[in-house]
Amino acid sequence: MEMKGDKNILEGILTSADDYLNLYLTSTTEIVDGERKRVLGSVILRGNNIVMINPVN
Repeated sequence: MEMKGDKNILEGILTSADDYLNLYLTSTTEIVDGERKRVLGSVILRGNNIVMINPVN
């Protein structure tokens, strides 16, 4: 998942979403320049800050 204004990417397990595309992720990791930087755990993202969502198998 890519966020507005950041070059960072978040990767996690999508637990829930609402009508505004607000997302609740668990086991979330921040990826900077293709490298895993830190584990964030549970994260709530506001839908209007999300640029791209890419599903991973």
